Amino acid sequence: MGGHIITIDGGTTNTRAYLFDGAGKLLGEAKRTVGVRDTARDGDTWRLKHAVRDCLEALLSDNGLCWDDVSDVLCSGMLTSNVGLVEIPHLTAPVSPADLARGARRVAVSDVCPLPITFIPGVKNACGDVTDRSFEAMDMMRGEEVETFALLECTDTRGDRLIVLPGSHTKFVSVDAEGRIAGCLTTITGELLDAVTKHTILADAVARRFVSEAEYDMGAMLTGFEAARRAGLGRACFSARILSTFSDKTPVWLSNYLMGACLEGDAEAVRGSKAIGHARSALVAGRGVMSLALSDALAHAGLFEEVRRFDPGDAPLSGRGALMVARHIGLEGA
Repeated sequence: MGGHIITIDGGTTNTRAYLFDGAGKLLGEAKRTVGVRDTARDGDTWRLKHAVRDCLEALLSDNGLCWDDVSDVLCSGMLTSNVGLVEIPHLTAPVSPADLARGARRVAVSDVCPLPITFIPGVKNACGDVTDRSFEAMDMMRGEEVETFALLECTDTRGDRLIVLPGSHTKFVSVDAEGRIAGCLTTITGELLDAVTKHTILADAVARRFVSEAEYDMGAMLTGFEAARRAGLGRACFSARILSTFSDKTPVWLSNYLMGACLEGDAEAVRGSKAIGHARSALVAGRGVMSLALSDALAHAGLFEEVRRFDPGDAPLSGRGALMVARHIGLEGA
């Protein structure tokens, strides 16, 4: 058997696979625009299985390899959910990489891959029974747990800290002094911003587009942030129409403003959360304008002594984190 490892990361709308050599060097990537949303919509996993198999075969073909050159295949993210390939129960926080390794399950999925696949579990908060009084303390993740541990390793981060992973669903991951995931908090701010920008009366005011990193205006963003803090998101958003109608504010300025109005909810969620601890510092991961704006918004909110931004570049955090788990399992190629 060869020493190559393939890691698979499946989300709501996309599936990605990465090929690593025995030294952990990234050799290739394959992506298909199919995710667990397709399973939920179709009522079966045929489309998802086909996409995963296609990614695996493309990686091997593009790199002149065959299955005899691969020692292990690992899978994380929503592919381990009830609408994925194999459902693996969440582990309850606090969780370390070694805990993920102990909770992983090796399962044969012969219509996807000739090798057994090691499925890495997600993590849920420790919250007893979830009721209409206690639900705020509960949250869960699938995929962000391996990304978090990869970030901690590549930034040599130690001590209590909040890891922030911006996206359509932004994840705030609390890490304790022992380097374990202690809990998480999720918002749908990315989706909200997309809906407000493209599907409301404000679409014309912002030209139906988000700002690029080059167009980012922290002053405009913080104006929106403060408007939402004073008057709430609904009023702050409509105020963008007022500014568009009666002032000289441009669509770019207004788009920055709306982003800030939406991000204020993230800061408030962190401030009042029962789902995560209150760390002294935050590390915001990722590239692009949302990562930049969220870093500035959290710093402006005064929730942390330090807010740092980290751009992992082209390194696939899900793949790097899966390799960490593989080392704890003792898999051959890791």
